[in-house]
Amino acid sequence: MRLDTDTLGQNNRAPLGLALGGGVARGWAHIGAIRALVEAGIKPDIIAGTSIGALVGGVYLAGKLDVLEKWARALNKRRMMSYMDVSWGGSGFMRGERLARVLRHYMGDLAIEDLDHKFAAVTCDLRTGYEVWLQRGEIVPAIRASYALPGAFEPIKIDGRYMIDGALVNPVPVSACRAMGAHMVIAVSLNGDAFGPIGSSHELGLDDEDSVDPFALAAQSLNKLRPDRLLLQSMMGDGKSGKGPKVGSVMMGTLNIVMDRISRSRLAGDPPDVFVAPRIGHIGMLEFTKADELIERGYQAMKHEIPLIKSVMDVLNQMPSATSSAPK
Repeated sequence: MRLDTDTLGQNNRAPLGLALGGGVARGWAHIGAIRALVEAGIKPDIIAGTSIGALVGGVYLAGKLDVLEKWARALNKRRMMSYMDVSWGGSGFMRGERLARVLRHYMGDLAIEDLDHKFAAVTCDLRTGYEVWLQRGEIVPAIRASYALPGAFEPIKIDGRYMIDGALVNPVPVSACRAMGAHMVIAVSLNGDAFGPIGSSHELGLDDEDSVDPFALAAQSLNKLRPDRLLLQSMMGDGKSGKGPKVGSVMMGTLNIVMDRISRSRLAGDPPDVFVAPRIGHIGMLEFTKADELIERGYQAMKHEIPLIKSVMDVLNQMPSATSSAPK
């Protein structure tokens, strides 16, 4: 049963919101950021997440953060390919069903309203362009809708509407946290140094560092013709070959620009109380295999802000509004 955080947070303090921003693979930094908060004894009452922020935030509230961290740290390029279910002639490069099966394996049919704390997955209505906060229903479809990046994943149909990546409308959902009753909001942005690498780096060889015996070379040559390999190769790359950026780099570069511009505008009008921006711009937005570094950088960035967070909490908790009802 969800705790009532409309009036008070944990231990009679002002309700604390955590806004987790979008950023594709860089989102593994959210795992470290949450670890640092919990280690300091600070647990958010409200979480709003956009794209991979919705994934990490939802998994944390479902009590499965350890599972996600272990899975992320074990990712390599071969495992990544195993989750690519190519959709030819569909509305996205991938159907996303393989990834959804992983989520369902650990989270089942858990509903958002059954979580202990408030949660919203930020997404976008494809037809109207409206920002949508999914706060009820099964959590797995809500998370999928929030990270359904156009071109990469097929849109997710929820309540008769097709939903796409929420990063297109609200990359760092501070406003959602406040609307849900948070008196204090910590925002984690993955776009702090916005224009670093956008695709995967040169390490795109699909064999990692595994040794390959001579009898496997012929099979590898044939495997290069597999649709999923061709898709991965077409999506990734940074144009260092002189032939220009590949489609994945173009998509990620476009998303990077959109998130940067929208974030600046949204956060200027509704700034968080504490802004955390891990230094991860040197890591490409498709480098899901960099979980170790991303988690550590997220942890260190949040840990650095813990004294500020505690001081702001102390000030807010001493104010009369800390014990009054949050605006509806």
